[in-house]
Amino acid sequence: MENLNYQRYANKLEALLQKSAKNFTKDDIIKLVNNLGIRMINFMYPGGDNRLKTLNFVLHSPDYLDTILTSGERVDGSSIFSFIQAASSDLYVMPRFSTAFLDPFAENNDTLCMLCSFFDRDGQPLASAPEYTLKKSMQAFRDKTGMEYHAMAELEYYVVTQDDEVFASTDQKGYHESAPFAKTNNFRTRCMKAIADCGGHIKYGHSEVGAFTENNLCHEQNEIEFLPVLADKCAEEILIAKWIIRNMAYLEGLDVTFAPKITVGKAGSGMHIHMRIMKDGHNRMLENGVLSDDARRAIAGMMTLAPSITAFGNKIPTSYFRLVPHQEAPTSVCWGMSNRSVLVRVPLGWTSGEDMCHKANALEPLVKRDYTDKQTVEMRSPDASADVYQLLAGLCVACRYGFELPNALEITQQTFADGDINGPENAKRYANLVQLPDSCASSADSLESQRQIYEEYGVFSSEMIDGIISELRSYDDRTLRVDIEHKDDLVSRLVKKYYYCG
Repeated sequence: MENLNYQRYANKLEALLQKSAKNFTKDDIIKLVNNLGIRMINFMYPGGDNRLKTLNFVLHSPDYLDTILTSGERVDGSSIFSFIQAASSDLYVMPRFSTAFLDPFAENNDTLCMLCSFFDRDGQPLASAPEYTLKKSMQAFRDKTGMEYHAMAELEYYVVTQDDEVFASTDQKGYHESAPFAKTNNFRTRCMKAIADCGGHIKYGHSEVGAFTENNLCHEQNEIEFLPVLADKCAEEILIAKWIIRNMAYLEGLDVTFAPKITVGKAGSGMHIHMRIMKDGHNRMLENGVLSDDARRAIAGMMTLAPSITAFGNKIPTSYFRLVPHQEAPTSVCWGMSNRSVLVRVPLGWTSGEDMCHKANALEPLVKRDYTDKQTVEMRSPDASADVYQLLAGLCVACRYGFELPNALEITQQTFADGDINGPENAKRYANLVQLPDSCASSADSLESQRQIYEEYGVFSSEMIDGIISELRSYDDRTLRVDIEHKDDLVSRLVKKYYYCG
């Protein structure tokens, strides 16, 4: 019996059932249906375009409810994933009870949603399903390191409204701006509350640096950052969060885009991933107040596989318009401490040992505080075009691979950067750093050359890798960044084409 008062927490279903969502059972779902007057169940699952798909069930009897909860339903896999052939396309979808949430947009508050897993005709998890791939990567990480892989995301997006010319925001100066200069803060907080109601573990939200007016439209960049959880839970929260933000924007007559780049010369939107490695409930990123060797091994793996990680985290041609110098986006494979010009950043981790609460509030007693659990490392290349399951699986593989590299600590020493790598004063110093791919085609090449590492231990299926490579090469964008230079009309067409990515 859990001894927690879940009334204090945001997740509505945890509060109603007085238990953690990870422990939800079929009986709990049936209890919710009966007690809340649920008339419809929605099965939801991401497709190859990274958007949630929905299958609606109207409940007409207790037996039918039991049937769909225990048997799932069959779907056409070839219409969901490009790598599934029509001749053998049937798949099963089975709901995961731990993902249950109330649909915040249902007219009568009578709809319960659950995310689903894919199974093949033999009743086995679909080997090439992104969600199962992430689970396999997490298991391989546990088997090889004895630790758990946690992740969280920074979800950036633009909200577009009509420009009213009142309290205009300052161009590219929107970072943490308050109302009335930031017009869409209230929209963001409404989204945050709905995401939390549905089980999302949010750290905070704020306006981001991107702010500009163009063609009588006001573009405001926002960010919602989550708390670190097990990586598969992180993926679920991002999928649901994007779905909620888009639906709420549509209902309120706003336009929202997660696209990595929507105009030239303005801040693009990323989806940075923070990671930590845990053992016995303790964060292993720090040791005696400094970055641990375990953390450095994980970083070494990311340094090694960084070029191919873009194949999972940067899925469309405009992703590579964002990965250019001087736009707070990475271009070179390196890492650093609190350095926003690098690919992997080690953010501040409250390692000073000082009680800042006491120093800011004289009435508070001086306390020795342990902030070890807060330390993460951040991968800064991905954006929201990513298949979040594939991306987190790829990063998990990279971190595991770092523990298998005999020269991991040497790699971290060689790839460390302690200054602005794009500054003219450092041009020679960092001239030999490996560069990130500059196109989908280049990312496909990197994945093909490193695919064996991802396929080890049966994590990524060869069918999935083949499908990703084929999709990336289909854009035929190897020279696109050069081709569009000084051609604003072509840039605009590309932005429009990929505006609602992911």
